[in-house]
Amino acid sequence: MIKTLTIAFLPAEVADNNVVKKRIASETGIAIKRIYDYKIERQSIDARARQPKIVVQLLAFIDEPFQKEIPFNPQYKNVSNAPHIVIVGAGPAGLFAALRMISLGYKPIILERGKDVRSRRRDLAIMNKEGITNPESNYCFGEGGAGTYSDGKLYTRSTKRGDVKRILQLFVHFGAKENVLREAHPHIGTNKLPNIIQAMRQQIIDCGGVVLFENKLTDILLDGDVVKGVKTQNSNTISCRALILATGHSARDIYELLELKKIKLETKSFALGVRIEHPQLLIDQAQYKCSVRDELLPPASYSLVTQINDKGVFSFCMCPGGIIAPAATAPNEIVVNGWSPSKRNNPFANSGTVVSVNEKDFANYGFKGNLSGLQYQQMVERKAFEIGGGKLVAPAQRLVDFTCNKASSTLPLCSYLPGVASVSLSEVLPLEVNLSLKQAMIDFGKKMKGYFTNEAIMVATESRTSSPVRIPRDKVSFQHTQIKGLFPCAEGAGYAGGIVSAAIDGENCADAAIQFMKK
Repeated sequence: MIKTLTIAFLPAEVADNNVVKKRIASETGIAIKRIYDYKIERQSIDARARQPKIVVQLLAFIDEPFQKEIPFNPQYKNVSNAPHIVIVGAGPAGLFAALRMISLGYKPIILERGKDVRSRRRDLAIMNKEGITNPESNYCFGEGGAGTYSDGKLYTRSTKRGDVKRILQLFVHFGAKENVLREAHPHIGTNKLPNIIQAMRQQIIDCGGVVLFENKLTDILLDGDVVKGVKTQNSNTISCRALILATGHSARDIYELLELKKIKLETKSFALGVRIEHPQLLIDQAQYKCSVRDELLPPASYSLVTQINDKGVFSFCMCPGGIIAPAATAPNEIVVNGWSPSKRNNPFANSGTVVSVNEKDFANYGFKGNLSGLQYQQMVERKAFEIGGGKLVAPAQRLVDFTCNKASSTLPLCSYLPGVASVSLSEVLPLEVNLSLKQAMIDFGKKMKGYFTNEAIMVATESRTSSPVRIPRDKVSFQHTQIKGLFPCAEGAGYAGGIVSAAIDGENCADAAIQFMKK
């Protein structure tokens, strides 16, 4: 028989087969000689007590041998001469939509405004070293999307939208380590993702799909309310009946194009704030209640949330052992994001810490209409650039100094390579964000020992948490509520956040587009 068990182990115990079998025997009351083997299905860390434990969900094989699962082996077809569907964007939504199409016998044509994943690296190096932003090739635009060079977290709460396990299995199929299948908060790492993305692209091309880099969408061709094709910056015209728009949350020109063509849009609330960076040692001590982290435990993370003046304030995209990176997509703007390598072995821990803002906040600054959130976001990013001093130098302040309205005479070491300038962040952040963050820092300090410290630095501005615009679509058909054949997809449409949820949405949109093509 096979029993499912959940057992908490000390970190050193999990890797010892004999210890695990003894615990299984103890938990079940079954003699150890009857336990043939076990398989770990899922594991997570419980650091609530003084001694952190690794909580393992496993399958115990009792009186029978270990049963191997049928190997995951996706089947892809030759679609060279199949009907085609155009996908705009080669992020996780676009790539997984393309893979889904190939498995179902349809040819994807992917248009990507940026460069291939390897070529992007040169432009990112220039951003970090010279403070120059390439508006078409940066941390947000290019093959793999924003997730490729900003961490590769595979955790999602979107379990009802699709098969999360299959998405993770596909990542493993294309090169990720198998531990992403069992970890509660799986993570690939920015250093590992490019090879996986390239493998996905090669699969698409080998099956007859098309991937066109440096081909920015400039127009959607319509016949009344029906999609007929697209135009790109290279004056290419591609006819199509179905168009999946998977452009990500930072493609402002796409929203402006839709607004110009009077294609329905909606303003949407989002969250804006700063990146906060602590020494990783401090976070380890706070979370693991130790002076030095056990080497068998991963660098500690945290998740914090509070409510201030009817506004949610929360940590976002926490990067243990990580780096703060410049994520602007246009000149004269400062945007920061965070990422970690696969080992998460850098000396700092950073997290976006943001405040929910909405249409009422946008209107307070004179912004109204479908693009009001976009204009509000851009206002803050430009202010950060002006005050920071140019060349992507970011405005920053020590955490306690920020709450006390005190100028920081010095700043701690920071992982942000373009550099930081000591600035009063109240000059950068909108009033509602500034006031909420100040109270939240005090609240978070009460929830997590060691958090409220001047060893922490706040770097502005973390403003690309999600899209400030929604492209409305039908809940069943995934089709735009006004335009037939247009399928708004994932983060850029306001319907998904993060790599896995975007990938699931890409698959769902591919299924919907194929059903539309069959009519």
